[in-house]
Amino acid sequence: MDNLPKCRANYTILTPLTFLMRASASYANRTSVIHEGTRFTWSQTYDRCRRLASSLRALNIAKNDVVSVLAPNIPAMYEMHFAVPMAGAVLNTINHRLNAANIATILQHSEAKVFFVDYEFVSKAKDALRLLMEEKDQTEQYSSLPLVIVIDDINNPTGIRLGELEYEQMVHHGNPNYLPEEIQDEWSPITLNYTSGTTSEPKGVVYSHRGAYLSTLSLILGWEMGSEPVYLWTLPMFHCNGWTFTWGVAARGGTNICIRNTAASDIYRAINLYNVTHMCCAPIIFNIILGAKPSEKRVIKSPVNILTGGAPPPASLLEKIEPLGFHVTHAYGLTEATGPALVCEWQKKWNVLPKREQSMLKARQGVSVLTLADVDVKNLETMESVVRDGKTMGEIMLKGSGIMMGYFKDKEATAKAFGDGWFRTGDVGVIHKDGYLEIKDRSKDVIISGGENISSVEVENVLYSHPKVLEAAVVAMPHPKWGESPCAFVTLNKNEEVKSDFCCVTEDEIITYCRKNLPHFMVPKMVVFMEDLPKTLTGKIQKFELRAKAKCFVVNDEKKNNKKPNNQVNHNNDQIMALSRL
Repeated sequence: MDNLPKCRANYTILTPLTFLMRASASYANRTSVIHEGTRFTWSQTYDRCRRLASSLRALNIAKNDVVSVLAPNIPAMYEMHFAVPMAGAVLNTINHRLNAANIATILQHSEAKVFFVDYEFVSKAKDALRLLMEEKDQTEQYSSLPLVIVIDDINNPTGIRLGELEYEQMVHHGNPNYLPEEIQDEWSPITLNYTSGTTSEPKGVVYSHRGAYLSTLSLILGWEMGSEPVYLWTLPMFHCNGWTFTWGVAARGGTNICIRNTAASDIYRAINLYNVTHMCCAPIIFNIILGAKPSEKRVIKSPVNILTGGAPPPASLLEKIEPLGFHVTHAYGLTEATGPALVCEWQKKWNVLPKREQSMLKARQGVSVLTLADVDVKNLETMESVVRDGKTMGEIMLKGSGIMMGYFKDKEATAKAFGDGWFRTGDVGVIHKDGYLEIKDRSKDVIISGGENISSVEVENVLYSHPKVLEAAVVAMPHPKWGESPCAFVTLNKNEEVKSDFCCVTEDEIITYCRKNLPHFMVPKMVVFMEDLPKTLTGKIQKFELRAKAKCFVVNDEKKNNKKPNNQVNHNNDQIMALSRL
């Protein structure tokens, strides 16, 4: 069999760009994108992407040049996921919630040649460019600033410009007969994404055409996304390229519903108006949906499939969201794994279980997507696999074609991440007897109390099940006897049904509740009420800030037993103010 030929007929480069070509041929007249008053078909989207790609080439954008974009979930952001690699360039989607200094750092590190800016963020972009100019004058580390192109409001043009070029003009003047740059190597980069920096400085994560293609297929299959889905963009496209669904919706001939804001009213209106079938989001969006005012809610005509990840959703939160008309699938991943790497695939035998047990099963992270060759939980000291008992903790490790190419301009960090032939996630988890994995913590968030490992996620799940708790985060605080003990930071539910009880929640009540539902050593020794928990710009709770606050606390069990019984939330203003000054 050694003489069998490998040729263009039986071997082609894997790239998600083929999904758009197929959609334009097979689903030409199906609606591809809807954004307020704007609608496109797949034929039109393919035409617009080719035109934009040709305009980029006319600007002398060369192979592997970086093209950055600062924009919300709008048609232009979607189109650039195809148009930029069609020009042979690498797409860098920037988190628009970052400040000017963060954006300037990304532009400098990525060496972006072109910078697309949505009209809403022109002021922020100007500040970032000003910082870049000042840095350039001081260090002269790079030769030129990126060419800036404004993306005007496609529905109601504002006329805002930073220069002569505007997005729609580039599309209009582009060559409709442009032939996309042929991808010669599927290992070549397609996108550059920067991590959120929840546990360290943000790093530039590079995806390959091959990895993006295979990850897209894996998630379509793992989520069982059928043809012609109607997909609502509540997950930012800048987040791991929309967990690959920027390409995946094209692969299924679906319709992208783009909304600028993830307000409850916009989400409900879009679901009702367009009969949305699928959406992805972090659990924080559940709270937005659950917190909707009666006037904002709309009838959900048919179940909406939600793929959630980014943080473990408490079982109690799943119990609240699903009766509204949502069917939730839990996934686990990270930027370095091209988004979700594990999906909690549902088993039919679980359908007969009580709802509470079903929610607890759904809260697990699940099994690997097909892109992964292997996933394991290992003891870091021995690199041996942990016992599959659902209790023994170790670090989650991954390997497979969906893992990043590496960190941009950081060989040392890349080598460290890929030690021993595995990608080390830094997350702590367990494996259950059925092979399903469950995350327990970030490695930095495990609390070691008297030699016992305490999962902060496990304690948080109990706190979330309290009817008056909206959000919770648990971190380590110093303890004179046990070394560390759990400290809980809590925000309370302000919905109408619990509003009358809002001012009556006490620290004692929360701790007593935990004692009934947790082993004694896992119960928080202190509960701190806050108006809002600190979060990253992607909605993840910043535990490093809370850890810094908790280091200033020391538990004295004797004094705690003699404290005043009425430590109510409305009496905690001094405590909250003191925390804000730390």
